[in-house]
Amino acid sequence: MRQLFSPGRVVLLLFFVAAAVLPLVVDPRGHLLRVAAMVLLFAAMAQSWNIVGGLANQISLGHAAFFGLGAYTSTLLFLKLGVSPWIGMFAGAVVAGVAAALLSIPTFRLKGHYFALATLAFAEVMRVIANSWAGLTGGPVGLSIPFMGTQPAYFAFRAVSSYYWAILGLLVFVCIVFQLLARGAIGYRLRAVRENENAAEVAGVDTFRVKLTASIISAGLTAMCGTVFAQFTFFFDPDSIFSLAGISVRMAMIAIVGGLGTLGGPIIGALFLIPLEEVANAYLSSKAAGLSQLVFGLILIAAILIQPRGIMAFWPKKRRAARAARSSVAPAQAAAKGA
Repeated sequence: MRQLFSPGRVVLLLFFVAAAVLPLVVDPRGHLLRVAAMVLLFAAMAQSWNIVGGLANQISLGHAAFFGLGAYTSTLLFLKLGVSPWIGMFAGAVVAGVAAALLSIPTFRLKGHYFALATLAFAEVMRVIANSWAGLTGGPVGLSIPFMGTQPAYFAFRAVSSYYWAILGLLVFVCIVFQLLARGAIGYRLRAVRENENAAEVAGVDTFRVKLTASIISAGLTAMCGTVFAQFTFFFDPDSIFSLAGISVRMAMIAIVGGLGTLGGPIIGALFLIPLEEVANAYLSSKAAGLSQLVFGLILIAAILIQPRGIMAFWPKKRRAARAARSSVAPAQAAAKGA
C-alpha cells in the first residue's frame, strides 16, 4: 500500500488530474490551451524517446523519421482513401515499427555518437525523400488536412479542448507503456545493457533482441504522436515534420533535462522547456534577431550544468537529505533525554 501511494505517484496523479481540469477553467479556444496541448504532446514524444534513450542509453537523433512516418501515413490514408486517422494512427505505428526494425539491423552494431549520427542520417534521408516525392507527399508544399468541423470519427474537432483531451489520453497511454516496460523484465534487461552491454551478454541477455523490441515500441509510439500532431495543426511539410532541431533534438532534450529513464522526467522537461521557449519567443523575438534563441539556449545550458542528471534528480537528493536530517536529530534527542 505504501509503494502504491508513494509521493512520486501521488504527484504524477495530481498532475494528470490538474491537466484534465485545465480546459474547464481557461478559454477552450485560447492560445494558452494550445500551448498546454503542445506541452503534453512533446511530453508524450519525449516519453516515447525515453524508452530507447533513457532505459537503454541508445541516444537517437533520428526519431523525427518515425514522427514524420506517422504523420504522413495517417494523412495520406485519409486524403487518398478516406481512412479515419484513428485507424491511420495505428497503421503509421506499424510502418514506423517496421522502419525501426530495418534501421536497427545495421545501426545496433554502432556505439555512442556513431549510433546517434546514423539515426540522424536516417531522418535526413526521410526528409529528402519526402521533399522529392512530390506526387505522393506534396513535396516542399506539404500536406493540408481539410477542416471538417466536429467529426470525432475522423479525429476532427472545432474546439482546441477536444484535441487537448485526446493528447492527454495519448500521454497517459505512453506513460503506462513506459512504466510497464520499465518495471517488467525487459526494463531490467535494458538497464543491464545501459550499464554494460558486454556484461549483460555474458549474463545471458539477448542484447540485440531486447534493444530491437524497445526500438520498435518507441518508434510506434512516436509515430502515433506524429498522427496527433498532424491532426492538431492541420498542416505539415517535410522540413518541419522531419526536423532535426524541432523534433529529434527537442524530444531528446526534454527527456534529458527532465531526467533520463524516469517516468516523470519527460513531463517535467516539457513543462519547463516548452513554456520557456514560448515566453522567450513572445518577449525577446522583437528585441533583436536571434535573441530569444540565445537566451533560451543559455538557460538550457545552465540547467544541464546545474543538474546533469535532470530535474528529477533533485527529488531523491531532497529525500536523502531529509532522511539524513531525521537520523541525525534522533540520536541528539535521545542523548538529551538521557541527560
